[in-house]
Amino acid sequence: MSTPIGDAPGSLGAEDAGGTADAAVASGTPVLRASQGDGTYPRPQLVRPAWADLCGTWDFAADPDDVGRDARWFGLAPGDEGDPFTRHIEVPFPPESSASGVGDPHQHVVWYRRTLGAADLERAGLGTQGDRLVLHLGAVDHAAEVWLGGVHLGRHVGGQTPFSFDVTSVVASQGPDVALVVRAEDDPLDVAQPRGKQDWRPEPHSIWYHRTTGIWQPVWLEAVPRLHVAELAWRSDLPTGALHATVRLSERPRGPVTLALRVAHDDEVLAEQWVRTAERDVRVTVDLPTQHNGQRYEELLWSPERPTLLDAWVDVVPGDAVPGTGTTGAASRDVVASYVGLRSVAVEHGRFLLNDRPYYLRSVLEQGYWEESHLAAPSADALRREVELIKELGFNSARVHQKAEDPRFLFWADRLGLTLWGETANAYAFSPRSVQLLADEWAELVRRDLSHPSIVTWVPLNESWGIQHGAHDPAQQHYSLGLAHLTRALDPTRPVVSNDGWEHTDSDIWSIHDYAERGDELRARYGTPDAVRTLLDGIGPAGRRVRLVDVPDRGQPLMLTEFGGVSYAGGRDDAWGYSTATSDDDFAARVGDLLDAVRECAPIAGFCWTQLTDTGQETNGLLHADRTPKIPMDTLRRLVTGRD
Repeated sequence: MSTPIGDAPGSLGAEDAGGTADAAVASGTPVLRASQGDGTYPRPQLVRPAWADLCGTWDFAADPDDVGRDARWFGLAPGDEGDPFTRHIEVPFPPESSASGVGDPHQHVVWYRRTLGAADLERAGLGTQGDRLVLHLGAVDHAAEVWLGGVHLGRHVGGQTPFSFDVTSVVASQGPDVALVVRAEDDPLDVAQPRGKQDWRPEPHSIWYHRTTGIWQPVWLEAVPRLHVAELAWRSDLPTGALHATVRLSERPRGPVTLALRVAHDDEVLAEQWVRTAERDVRVTVDLPTQHNGQRYEELLWSPERPTLLDAWVDVVPGDAVPGTGTTGAASRDVVASYVGLRSVAVEHGRFLLNDRPYYLRSVLEQGYWEESHLAAPSADALRREVELIKELGFNSARVHQKAEDPRFLFWADRLGLTLWGETANAYAFSPRSVQLLADEWAELVRRDLSHPSIVTWVPLNESWGIQHGAHDPAQQHYSLGLAHLTRALDPTRPVVSNDGWEHTDSDIWSIHDYAERGDELRARYGTPDAVRTLLDGIGPAGRRVRLVDVPDRGQPLMLTEFGGVSYAGGRDDAWGYSTATSDDDFAARVGDLLDAVRECAPIAGFCWTQLTDTGQETNGLLHADRTPKIPMDTLRRLVTGRD
């Protein structure tokens, strides 16, 4: 039996950004709903009410000769002799970008400094939300070192993944006004590190763009109890009607604690589950009785057409206290808000299945790049607007290309209804070091993002980047196979594409890149099952083998995951694309011809159009770089959907 939230004893959550967990327990109303956030919280599926955004103006220094560590820049204060921090930068915008206020495209080693003050600690909830402080960095490209008050907190490698440090002891010993210093190193000539679209040349060329060095996602601070939720992951089990939660605590409890989980939709509590445990890693199954009603079953399922999100709360209650009694203080218990989407994805009979039904993916290639801020979004609102634009154009999916996007973008995809292909930046070289760098970063990214219902496919490699000789080198084939198997080990619930575009090893989707200029070429290659079989067993349109190894037939669907690429530059001298339109009408005709052809090819189960926006000299977007349409939006939507 479900219970309305307002009548539920011991409801989980926090009353508001200035309230406490106990206040919410007393009121019986968990007002903090992660699904209804405003898109600014940097970690949208593990939310606490109080946090301090540390973005804004920081001191900045370039270190082209890499002397800063030996000169102990991390211990210098403003006004000290030899203080190198003579410039300022707007965090989280990379120094290569104009939005940063630096605008220097030739960076390698950079330093940041900011004072952590009493106001930051108060906003982070120190003393009310918890008595320990955790510093979070969303992403720093590529290798980072962090100091606080001259104390070395640690080092992190991986330009797309978040990392954190407990800074309680430093703040307690040195007082609230303490210098936070970050050093970032991103070698532009290191082709073994995952680079994605960041150019190794001094200036962008072809399909490569300006680099992104240093901090490019939010830096933030939050207070937590000593025993708190460090990681939280969700998996929906359809059609059994269960949710599986995996909770990792900050440490092994010193005695038994109670974990209380609650799941709700709007004002209706769907399920509650209490678990008594002394373990650090806890797995909890939450049964949803509503999903046992076969006639109501689909009401709560997530899809782009109906992106239903369920709110969830996890309450960590130490000692012998019982959730709902209000017997423990806010600083001694941890209450986090989260959300989950009920949905399943699979491949079968040559089709992609969403919630056990065939679902045709109309996807667009999204570079996640802005002229003024590069890989960093110009604002949190810009991430929401990007999802809205993709949907307004008639797409139901996006492939964020050669980049792991800011989690706040994933939040809006979850909330507004947009399926995503989870991808990562690739290296350009194959070596033991490149294998380790990408495998480590990819594993972190899958763990970071696996609870987002919007992500429906994983793509660890693209177009043989970093495995350019996979057709003949067994080691490179094993690398591709290994990444696919690693991904399935971390998340067995989603399809995996071993190498998007061609030279597949063990893929759940046969994805092909084909930049044919005319629709008739596509019809000839993909219009019949016989033509597709010939293609899959042979050489693809890019002159690459489509499949490198024999794998069992699991009903893998065929998808055209890059095509189009029609350049319409408006007179730009360095314009680049796969074909070129000369007028509005010619652009519409070319786009429509290719999209119509793909829809007519029955063996194709979905597509990804190249691309959403112009990006630098790559002028093959449906939208200009400033996100304005090249031709009317309603015309573009009609071309994408095939409907008037």
